[in-house]
Amino acid sequence: MAGAIIENMSTKKLVIVGVILLLFQAFAFMVGGLIAPSPTTAAHYLASKCVDTVKHRQETKWFMPWGPNQCDKIRTFDEAMAKKIEANNIVFAVHIPLPNKEMSPWFQFMLVILQFDIAFKMYNQIGDGAMVTIDVGLAYRDDTLSEWTEIAHSFEQRKLNCNFTTAKTFENEGRYYECDLLPFMEIGSVAHKYYLLNIRLPVNERKKVNVGIGEIKDIRLVSIHQNGGFTKVWFAMKTFLTPSILIIMIWYWRRITLMSRPPVLLEKVILALGISMTFINIPVEWFSVGFNWTWMLLFGDIRQGVFYSMLLSFWIIFCGEHLMDQTERNRFSVYWKQVGPIVFGSFCLFIFDMCERGVQLTNPFYSIWASDVGTELAMAFIIVAGICACLYFLFLCFMVFQVFRNISGKRTSLPAMTKVRRLHYEGLIFRFKFLMLVTLTCAAMTVIFFIISQVNEGHWQWGEHTVQVNSAFFTGIYGMWNLYVFAIMFLYAPSHKRYGDEQSSGQCITGDAGANSGEDIQLTTTITHVDGPTELYKMTGKEAQE
Repeated sequence: MAGAIIENMSTKKLVIVGVILLLFQAFAFMVGGLIAPSPTTAAHYLASKCVDTVKHRQETKWFMPWGPNQCDKIRTFDEAMAKKIEANNIVFAVHIPLPNKEMSPWFQFMLVILQFDIAFKMYNQIGDGAMVTIDVGLAYRDDTLSEWTEIAHSFEQRKLNCNFTTAKTFENEGRYYECDLLPFMEIGSVAHKYYLLNIRLPVNERKKVNVGIGEIKDIRLVSIHQNGGFTKVWFAMKTFLTPSILIIMIWYWRRITLMSRPPVLLEKVILALGISMTFINIPVEWFSVGFNWTWMLLFGDIRQGVFYSMLLSFWIIFCGEHLMDQTERNRFSVYWKQVGPIVFGSFCLFIFDMCERGVQLTNPFYSIWASDVGTELAMAFIIVAGICACLYFLFLCFMVFQVFRNISGKRTSLPAMTKVRRLHYEGLIFRFKFLMLVTLTCAAMTVIFFIISQVNEGHWQWGEHTVQVNSAFFTGIYGMWNLYVFAIMFLYAPSHKRYGDEQSSGQCITGDAGANSGEDIQLTTTITHVDGPTELYKMTGKEAQE
């Protein structure tokens, strides 16, 4: 019997393979749920108000909020007014992490969110469209005795979006506005132990700089970084899965090349899917522990984008190849209408990522969310991406339905066969339909993961609307992708039974030469001269042609 492993493997062995894959899938979820901590940790900081007594300072001085060399501090701005300290001489200092703690390269990235505590005053209210100008510097050091080294310095603007929920009267003076969180900083590598932020709010009434922003009492920061324990579990999974996919991919392609016919489009796309899975699996993140590679976040997004594109394109071609007739089949150009939008959407994802994380390679304080136009574009992008992902899934469901209908049309010829042959073909159809349902399940989980990832990445810019993503979801989906790619390459590899003498028989399915000769002729005229990995592939193509 010629064909792929999915057709030739006994039902018992196939069930064993399925159970093993299912156990690995459960293990992937349990790794995240029972072993790995939550993916990220948030730490809250209240900026200390330091006083810079030297005007027009030439060299950069860094102000420490605590420790042996801590700055001269004031508690409130009323104290500053009493001491006649100008606003331009006040520096908000934040040391990351908190005292007696250290940052680690295992944290992978650091995202910092800013929030102002602004008190209501009748004669100093927040104006419409108020913009805060921030003079900010970031420095690092790796021990408590060395000098601070500057990483970045920038002048940034952030728009205040604050609401005062009570009546604006003299009796309510001193109450605080409710202000949205503001994106502040993101670095793609945590290569140093200690970080220091110095923030100034320069005032220039003539140029209307920081005028009409209310009475700022305090600055609060939230620092979010990846958990070191989750990073280690994630790296371990990548290190284990990389050789697994690489080995099965080499084995699969070796079997393809041993065949007398050239590979068809479906087999080439399966290989491309394996390559893209290997690309995202390779644990280059290990180097980020020893090197200050700030571009790792961007590179990770690019790798994930390549895999998304390949996976979505594979599902379209996988279904389409079981719908096309033989004249249309096996040509990549036929799918340009379906694959083109996927490639275009991935390119838009890349441009969007470059507009933020690409710029952050040189200026970690840049954020596309800082401006009204950028916020609207980012929000529109996330919403459109979510809608397109849902539409893609619906279109894939429609294609799967068409494939099932195409196969059902072929089942009309089954009653004319002997019982053994009929049961054989019914088994093939059942196996293929089950695989298609697994494919739909993987597609649904992938779409959900993509939407939740986009929402989770942007929720700090939206305020309180958030989605809590458990570590088990990350490890489970990642394991699912690898197991699905592994299963596709294994099941669609040519069976070793192909490399026998049956190639000379000229029949696609061997049978009893005498009793079943009529059926052999019927099947031969149905599916001969149609090359492909499986019998169903051949049957659906020939039927469409007829």
